[in-house]
Amino acid sequence: MNKTFNIQNLIRENVKGLSPYSSARDEYVSDGSEMVFLDANENPFENGVNRYPDPQQRGLKSVLAEQKGIVAENILLGNGSDEVLDLLFRTFCEPKIDNIISLPPTYGMYKVLSGINTVENREVLLTDDFQPDVEAIFNTVDEHSKLLFLCSPNNPTGNIFSEEIMVDLLSKFNGLVVVDEAYIDFSDSESWVSRLSEFPNLVITQTLSKAYGMAGIRLGICIASKEIIAAINKIKPPYNVNELTQQKALKRVLDLASVKNEVTNILKEREVLLKVLREVSFVEKIYASDSNFVLAKVDDANKRYNQLLAEGVVVRNRTTQPLCENTLRFTVGTPSENKKLIQVLNKLT
Repeated sequence: MNKTFNIQNLIRENVKGLSPYSSARDEYVSDGSEMVFLDANENPFENGVNRYPDPQQRGLKSVLAEQKGIVAENILLGNGSDEVLDLLFRTFCEPKIDNIISLPPTYGMYKVLSGINTVENREVLLTDDFQPDVEAIFNTVDEHSKLLFLCSPNNPTGNIFSEEIMVDLLSKFNGLVVVDEAYIDFSDSESWVSRLSEFPNLVITQTLSKAYGMAGIRLGICIASKEIIAAINKIKPPYNVNELTQQKALKRVLDLASVKNEVTNILKEREVLLKVLREVSFVEKIYASDSNFVLAKVDDANKRYNQLLAEGVVVRNRTTQPLCENTLRFTVGTPSENKKLIQVLNKLT
């Protein structure tokens, strides 16, 4: 890491001078006593959601911080990971001046958000074994490269990135390295949260949408240094995580035993699916997976996708993505869903 790294050099000038919006619920600290709330112009008749939610999600952050071995000031929560990613663009990337680096094939929202925010997206293809190409990345960056996105385990390829490569990028890239860990709970590899203190430019994004089974509540997690989180908080909408989401999320994260049990079952079903895919005649290659899905190369992805669809099974056709010609992505379902998929695959073979 460049010893002169200073987060203040990355923050947009207009953001530096901003102060976070102070909502009615930010202006006092409860001592635990019963309060009469006459500050926020709410309907006073209790129905469970008549009050504004905690704008800082203190209860949920407290639990997450304890579980991850960090402090609440290292955490920002958003309306799904997509809002978290958008906030990173809006905090650090100057429109029409700065650029970001993404590594296709990868999560498509990086490209979408770069377009929305008028920030150049410089794409550097992964290598043939789906690893970051360090030399090509550093041949692409310049003084306006603010964010480098590393999706690990990667979507749609499913693999984890090499630790050695990641350390190299974290140590040499002068912008923020955003490690998207949406699928980390399905991997044997340790989360980069454990190494947060080593790299001041490290930002980790996680989600409750995958392993936690909470896709419908839209809860994304950003983990970074206190300075980075403070900068993002300057532009975060005051009530971006609603009360129902906070309640559902808190209940779920307090039930880690159920989450781990479901992950174990998904990984078992992944092995069942892999075993079957190896015997399917039109499957030409199966890629290693550290996630809850399997990417497979087939003879004709468009044909096989439509055949599966006709049988009532929806998978993802990734054939238009770089390095993914004629590939299908199979999400690992429940035992009964997997059984249905396997029956269809055997029928088509």
